[in-house]
Amino acid sequence: MNKASIVDAVHEVLGGTKTQAEQAVDKVIDSIVGTLKKGEEVSIAGLGIFSTKVRAARTARNPRTGETVQVPSMRVPKFRPAKALKDAVKE
Repeated sequence: MNKASIVDAVHEVLGGTKTQAEQAVDKVIDSIVGTLKKGEEVSIAGLGIFSTKVRAARTARNPRTGETVQVPSMRVPKFRPAKALKDAVKE
């Protein structure tokens, strides 16, 4: 499933135009991203919790040249699935 599939599903359920459905999906995505940028969690019942975590600085190797490079610490997105989602996928 991709964004277009989600837009189609929202359009089928809510009606209206596909443009309106796409705007609704975009708003949900933008809200999640904006909240994560502020360092806050997004909890969606039955789905899970979106959050960020800090990945520590590390030394990596450029695969093309073999040169070692320093990768700075950074925040990365994280998702913890809800029990309901885990159980649904398990079946």
